[in-house]
Amino acid sequence: MTPCGYDAELRRHNEVLRRACDVRSHDRVLDIGCGSGQTTREAARAAQAGSALGVDVSALAIERARELAHTEGIRNVAFECADAAVCRFPHERFDVAISRFGTMFFDDPAAAFANAGRALRPAGRLVMMVWQASQRNEWDVTIRQSLGADPSGLPDPFSLADPPTVTELLESAGFTDVTFTDVNEPVYYGPDVAAAMDWVRGFACTSAVLKQLDSIAAERAVGRLREALAAHLRDDGVWFNSRAWIVTAHRR
Repeated sequence: MTPCGYDAELRRHNEVLRRACDVRSHDRVLDIGCGSGQTTREAARAAQAGSALGVDVSALAIERARELAHTEGIRNVAFECADAAVCRFPHERFDVAISRFGTMFFDDPAAAFANAGRALRPAGRLVMMVWQASQRNEWDVTIRQSLGADPSGLPDPFSLADPPTVTELLESAGFTDVTFTDVNEPVYYGPDVAAAMDWVRGFACTSAVLKQLDSIAAERAVGRLREALAAHLRDDGVWFNSRAWIVTAHRR
């Protein structure tokens, strides 16, 4: 059974996103919020005569991405530790901008998408995966109910869940032909309950709430969370239903 990690958690989603991106041989790809670079490396393999650039604000993630690309012998890929919202990308450089759950945390989404748009050639494509509303994501509902409280002050992973709002945002940033495709795939939290507990306790929302609780309340919350994870244990690991959008658009 596969141990958990971000790439393992989203392996079903990754297949959907890869098909939607449809990277071609000569494409130049920008990967926004690339993390450890799985989606960037896959894009580089597809763009054999092109290239892929992954950007992320985490220096540790970028270091790991570079290590993996070197180990896998991928030469047409590069990584940069940068905030895609303000990074000075070359204008009209890229054919495709992709993102796997990397665009929901922009401080100024209007400015960030305008910046990404300037990096795309005219008619260049944006393909991003974002979460649908919290109530449509069993994993989030279950975690919040188990913890018995919501963290305060954290970025909202569901900030791009509403299609009319996102459409208006992208059109104002210079995009057109905005479309939404429903993605109904489960997330994977580990091969057993112990691994799933370790993974979920590492979530920013989980750790923030547990730090806010006194020791007795925190122990009870952890117990409820363990029971919820056990209820979702299958023969092939711990899985939760989730709903996401594939959002596509073109630069004007």
